[in-house]
Amino acid sequence: MKSKLLIIGGSGLVGSTLLQYATPNYDIHFTYNTNKITFDNTNSTQINLLDNQKKILELIKEIQPDIVVNTAAQSSVDLCESDHEIADKLHVKITQDITQVCKDIDSKLVYISTDAVFQGELNKRYTEIDSTNPVNYYGLTKLRAEQIILNSSKNNVVLRTAVVYGHHKKSRFTNWIIDSLRQSKNVELFVDQYNTPTLVDDLTKSIILILQKNISGLFHASGSSCINRFEFAVKLAEKFNYDKSLISPVTSKEKKQDAPRPVSTCLNSQKLESLIDFQFSSIDDGISFIFNKSN
Repeated sequence: MKSKLLIIGGSGLVGSTLLQYATPNYDIHFTYNTNKITFDNTNSTQINLLDNQKKILELIKEIQPDIVVNTAAQSSVDLCESDHEIADKLHVKITQDITQVCKDIDSKLVYISTDAVFQGELNKRYTEIDSTNPVNYYGLTKLRAEQIILNSSKNNVVLRTAVVYGHHKKSRFTNWIIDSLRQSKNVELFVDQYNTPTLVDDLTKSIILILQKNISGLFHASGSSCINRFEFAVKLAEKFNYDKSLISPVTSKEKKQDAPRPVSTCLNSQKLESLIDFQFSSIDDGISFIFNKSN
C-alpha cells in the first residue's frame, strides 16, 4: 500500500514539482491557496492558511497522512519586515499547530526552511552545526519554526535551502531575468549578496530520497555554487544567448531594500548528500537543465 502524503502549498514552485516526482509512489493530497491546479491521481483542497488555519488542522486529522510536507511560507522578505503579524502567524503560529497535529497522529513532518537563519559571513560555507543569527524578521520567524518542528519529534525533517529556481512559471528570479533580457530591458542586480541557488528538481528529489530512507533531522539542501545575483543573471544571459550588457551590478548601499540582507549565507549540503547518495547541481548544471527543458 502506498504511503499517504499531504503537501501543504501544492501549487507553489516546490510543492507542484514535488507532486510531479512523488505521484507514482505516494497516495497524494495537496492544498492550494488561490492558484488551483489539477494533477492526475491526486486530491486537493483549497485553504488560505492565514484566514482559516482550523481547516488545515481538520484536514490533517481527516486524511491521517503518513507524511506532511509543508512548503507554505511568506516568500517576501521585505513584507515580513514590515508586517510582523503575517510572518508570525504563517511561520510560527500555524507551524506550531500543524506540528502538534502531526505529532498527535504520528505523521512525519518535512519543513522547508531557509539560509536566512544565518548572519551571513563572506568566505564561509555554513553547516548544520554553525550558530544561527538571522539579520531580518523573515529569517527569525523561520528559525522559530525550525525549533518548534525539531523539538516536537525526532522523526521530523527541516531542510534549509536557498534561491529555489527551475523551469517553472513560479521560478520568479530566473523568469524575471529571462523575460527582461528577451525584451531588451535593463536589470540591476546585487553583487554583495551571496547564496547557493537550488534547482527545484534537486530539492524535490532529495525530499523523496529522505522519505524512502526514513531519515530525520536538520539538513542543508541547496545547490553547490556560491554566487551573487549579478553572477547568476550573467550566467543565464550567456546560456540563453541574451545581451549580458543589459545587466548592471549594484550594491546594497546603492539600492536599499526594506529588510536587511545577510552578505553571504552559502550552505554546505554534504551531510545530506552523503546520507542519501545524491549530488546537488552546480549553477552551470542547473541553468543547463532549465535551458534544455525550455527548448
